[in-house]
Formats: sequence, C-alpha cells, structure tokens
Amino acid sequence: MTDELRKIITLNRNGAPVAIPSVCTAHPDVLRASLALAERKDQQVVIEATSNQVNQDGGYTGITPEGFIRYVHDIADDAGVDRGRIIFGGDHLGPQAWRAMPAEAAMEKARVLVRDYVKAGFGKIHLDCSEGCAGEAAQLNDDQTASRSADLARICAEAGEDLLFVVGTEVPPPGGARMDEDGDIPPTDATDAAKTLAMHIETFGDLAPAIGGLVVQPGVEFSPTEVHHMPLARDPGFLAALKDYPNVCLEAHSTDYQHPEVFHRLAELGFAFQKVGPALTFAYREALYALDTLRGAKGALQAAMEEVMLETPKHWQGHYHGAEDALYQQRHFGLADRIRYYWPQPKAVAAVKALFDDLPSVIPDAALQTAFDEATLTRAEMLDGAQAQRLVDAQIELALEPYFLEVTS
Repeated sequence: MTDELRKIITLNRNGAPVAIPSVCTAHPDVLRASLALAERKDQQVVIEATSNQVNQDGGYTGITPEGFIRYVHDIADDAGVDRGRIIFGGDHLGPQAWRAMPAEAAMEKARVLVRDYVKAGFGKIHLDCSEGCAGEAAQLNDDQTASRSADLARICAEAGEDLLFVVGTEVPPPGGARMDEDGDIPPTDATDAAKTLAMHIETFGDLAPAIGGLVVQPGVEFSPTEVHHMPLARDPGFLAALKDYPNVCLEAHSTDYQHPEVFHRLAELGFAFQKVGPALTFAYREALYALDTLRGAKGALQAAMEEVMLETPKHWQGHYHGAEDALYQQRHFGLADRIRYYWPQPKAVAAVKALFDDLPSVIPDAALQTAFDEATLTRAEMLDGAQAQRLVDAQIELALEPYFLEVTS
C-alpha cells in the first residue's frame, strides 16, 4: 500500500511536480464523490481520519479505526470503486484527544490509538505529539515531540508492517496562525524544518527509514471568514534544506480553498502530500443549500441546521466570534465549516432526506441556472444517478479535482 506513496515521493524529489490528495472526512457523500473521481482518473487517493474524529473510544463520529475502514470500503463497493486505489492515513495521531489528562495517561491512550489504526489497516501514519498535556506548555519542543513520536512509532511497528510515517506539525500556536505585518501567513523556517526532521530521524533509530513525510507550513491557511492564499512566486527553500533526505517529501495541511494553480506550485516545492477536508464538506453544504432554494419550503434545511447547531453548540462555540448576525453567517457559511460536525445528527439526516424527497425528479433548467454555476451543471451531466444527487456530487468533485495532479511513471 505504501509503495504507491514512496513512488510519488521519489518522483517528486526527482523534480516531477506530482502529488497525491489526502481527503480527510467521514462524510459518506464526500467520500463517495472523492472515490468516484479517483476511479475515473485512475489514480490513488489517501483517505484520512484524525485522532479526534476516529479513535478507540469512537471519536466524535462514533467510529473506531477498524470500523472506519469497513465504512469506507462499503462506500467504495457501492460506488464501484476498486478498493486497491485507496490508501488509508491517520492524521495527528498522538495524545491530542486526551490533552486534558496527565502526559503519561494521555500517551497510554495514544499507544492504544496507534496500535488500533495500524491493526485496522492504516499505512500512512502521521505522528504528532507536539501539543502539551495537563500541566505542560501548549507547544512542546522538538526533543519532547520526537521522543513521544518515536515511542508511538515503535508501537506501530509492533502492530504491523508496510508503514510510512509522517512527522512534524503545522498546528498554529494558541490564538491562531501568526501573520506578519503584511497580513501574510509566513512559512515554516526551512532550517527549523530540517532540524525537526533530523531530530525525529535520530530519535526513531532503526525505524527512521520509515519516515517519508514532514509536515510544515508553506504559508497556506484559512480562517472562518478569510483564505490566506499562497504567493506563487514564494520559495521557502524547503527542498534545499532537505537535500540530505531524498526519501522524504513535504506534507501540506490547510490547503482548502486555495486557487487551483497553488497545488501544482506546492508540488514543485516538494509537497507530494496535499491534504483537504473542510473545503469538500463546504462544497457539499453549498450544493444542499442551493437545492434548498429550489423547493416549495425554501430555507427549510437551513432553518433545521440552525436549530441543530444551537441545540449543541460545542462544535462551533470558541471557533466563531462576533455579534449574533456574524455568528449566524459563520455557522452556516464559515470557511472553517464547523457545520460538518452536525450532518450525522438524526435531525440533520431527516432534514436532508426531506429535502431530496421534496425535490422533483427533474428540476427545470431555468431554475437550476439560478442556483448553480455552469461548471457544476456541466459536471453533473457527466455523472450517474438522480439529478439532485448528481448536482451535489458535481460540486464536491469540482472542489477536489485540482488536487489530482498527473502522476507519471
């Protein structure tokens, strides 16, 4: 499974602008559309789960690592997608979900977590122990981070084979990513990135050859209301700094909502692993709300989702700020897409079902053109299934498609 990832790393480090998309979501429609697009393009795709989303306790999805792989495979089977093109990745695996506990207790939970991920069949393992636990600093230094990551790497190696480790983190300091005086998100210092990688390689010992990726901040970020676009002319110098590590590529997080040409540029800069998540569920929400304007009970879905989010505010409170009007806009339309946590709730599921039940089997072209742009309408015509579902899938596909860069042998 990780052979395909190492092939992409080798091509990228030899100068080819290639990369593989890592889709981080548990939403069934987003997964189905992503897998179907990978199948049509005859390319591999990484499907990722995060430690707070999927873990031995169920995470916020209620799904265990083993259950997640079964879940994705079932979606692939139903969509006629070859299971072999799916590579499973674990993201930010470490003690994060249990940071309120003392360090050793949290690490013991993390050991169970990574063991379960590897035994379930996850091969791309991002180990991230950079955040402190109870009584510790919010961000740990490289020594502590690498030591704890190596501890977890040994657990992984005992649990299974065919592993590729990703180390490092782009997690911003408390209060959010630091902006410079021009309002730009500065990239990780290349020298610091090399030191982080060297520290992990030294600490991992005989497991060091399994390290294939390093997460750094290339200068791409988004907030609930704004996208920080990466300047295309920027070269932070990562490849020069990593010249002694030809088997390691870079991994970019928070690449959602970037201009399409950014992904090719990231590949040129060594980012062979490019992660996306909220932009895809954002596209799903956009399509549903557009369809919601085309039925008799206009706005019923949005009203239902507002009720659900107000009933259980923990997933958006603390992430959105401002007066009530601003909070409403962020709950429904914010780029952080915290609404994605609510789609699995029974009231939300029922509201989405009611939307599809209320829509006509064929929506008139004149109405469609008021709700969807031409690109979505054209893509939907290429897809199979009921018209409303094709429109949803088309919106998701268009958000993901720029990540599928051509992979040459």
